[in-house]
Amino acid sequence: MKQLKLVLVLVVILSTAAVRASGQADETMPRDLFYDKIAPTEKEVIPYDNVREADVLWQKRIWRIIDSREKMNLPFKYEGIDWKDLKPLIFVLRDAAVSGEITVYQEDNFKVVKLPADVAKIGAGNDTIPLTDLDGNYIKDTVLVREFDPTRVSKYRIKEDWFFDEETSTMQVRIIAIAPLYYDDQIQLDLPMFWAHYPTARNVLVKQEVFNPRNDAVRLTWDDLFEMRLFSSYIYKESNVFDRRIQDYLTGTDALRESDRIKQDIFEYEHDVWSY
Repeated sequence: MKQLKLVLVLVVILSTAAVRASGQADETMPRDLFYDKIAPTEKEVIPYDNVREADVLWQKRIWRIIDSREKMNLPFKYEGIDWKDLKPLIFVLRDAAVSGEITVYQEDNFKVVKLPADVAKIGAGNDTIPLTDLDGNYIKDTVLVREFDPTRVSKYRIKEDWFFDEETSTMQVRIIAIAPLYYDDQIQLDLPMFWAHYPTARNVLVKQEVFNPRNDAVRLTWDDLFEMRLFSSYIYKESNVFDRRIQDYLTGTDALRESDRIKQDIFEYEHDVWSY
């Protein structure tokens, strides 16, 4: 009985010492900033204003490509290193899709769900390589684990709706879907890994910070970046009767002019509304 009491006393003493040591370590840890930083996980999504169908005077659906190689889009680019606590967009979306935090789809019409296991297999898997001796004779097969390479994702597709709200007399835009494009060596094309429903994914994007090249004091999240339109992109498709992309009927500089024409049409519609 005395031995049991002695053991309990020792456990309490050691536990107290450990807690004090931990507290002292936290107190002596240098702070990397001159103020207390608020964790981005405390941020919440700012909801959109409600829009009635009767108030939508005009609407145009377009699809864009964001190329991380453009200077304005450098925050989208992953260079193979993690800078501080900033998480690249491809990790934010892929991790949420693999964990099931968000539901992703095969196409941008959201009809066929893509399972988390299928997302995890994209760009990853096992490669079987035969081993041979010095004379070239077969010995056995060895299996190498191939991990997902985020540097192969340099572009993103987004689907969005532009509309004129008669209630507020403003031209507005809503992003509907987003898809990271993974470069496939075998066919040498950028293919959509999956399509995420953007309004749902905002709950994940708002929790992750992104680098702000203009001001370190103004901390942005991925949700802020998209809502503030802090990216460069070009239009590769607009809604049309044949559901064709621009590259399906135009090439080269003609395709670029067509992309600019669609952009100009949106601007001119808003201008024409205010001209009457």
